[in-house]
Amino acid sequence: MTMSSDTSKSKADAKRATGASVPAKPEPTRPQVLKALHVGSGDPLLLLHGFMLSPHCWEQTAARLSSQCEVFAPAFAGHWGGEPADGWSVDIHALADRVEDQLDELGWRTCHIAGNSLGGWVGVELARRGRARTLTLIAPAGGWHIPSLAQMRTCLKFLSLVPVIQIGKRLGGFAINNPVIQRLALLPLSKNAAAVSRRDTAAAITATLNCPAMLAIIVGTARGPEQEDLSTLQTPVRLLLSEYDRVIPNRSYARRYLKELPDSADRIVVHGVGHVPMLEAPDRIATLIAEHVYASRNRLRAV
Repeated sequence: MTMSSDTSKSKADAKRATGASVPAKPEPTRPQVLKALHVGSGDPLLLLHGFMLSPHCWEQTAARLSSQCEVFAPAFAGHWGGEPADGWSVDIHALADRVEDQLDELGWRTCHIAGNSLGGWVGVELARRGRARTLTLIAPAGGWHIPSLAQMRTCLKFLSLVPVIQIGKRLGGFAINNPVIQRLALLPLSKNAAAVSRRDTAAAITATLNCPAMLAIIVGTARGPEQEDLSTLQTPVRLLLSEYDRVIPNRSYARRYLKELPDSADRIVVHGVGHVPMLEAPDRIATLIAEHVYASRNRLRAV
């Protein structure tokens, strides 16, 4: 035992004498800002993330869809990676305006659209503007009347995060990479936290801590305008509700979608997942989006 210890000490002394450095344990790296994901080829598919998140949440799902679709997942204005959002109030129409500009830049007159939470709400607005070939709504927001108790609860829920976010900013990298904080951050977003990679969790936390338009969007959604009657949508719609949605629980926030969407719309409960199911079940979400895209092919029209 003594000989082994002395040998190790001699090797370390030799490295110091020659100027060689002993490899340090790699530190966790912060996720990099992402303005947009743009991968694959085929049918144009727009993926829209939720409030205070970023395109990172779509990475695994986009990779699975990229073999059949040209996938574009931009960061919303006022979010991490997105363009600045002007004004003290930012509503759904303002967010949709910027996404429309991006579609025009790509040359996409129409495309398939899938949106989660806030992204679903914006997706509905884009469909009303004639930009959607199909629409897949994943735990969509906006299923409330203005004013209403449900709307007030949602605004207050996000406002309660303000002091938490300020603390997180002060903690910096510790808040992003700490396993305990990561597990707590996943409570509202997922059902099975163990199914979400640490990299995806770190990206979600980073995006939440870097959403400059947070208050402006809360104000904008509180002021309205209210979402129009969903029964008037002409686009083929697939509604995916998360069984364990803790952010906008189905019993309170899915009623309008379930009641008002056209009878032709698919209504599916995705079992065992939380509000952002792409994080914990990317295979299932990719399959459900792809099914809806492919089923629509014989109904496409020239534009």
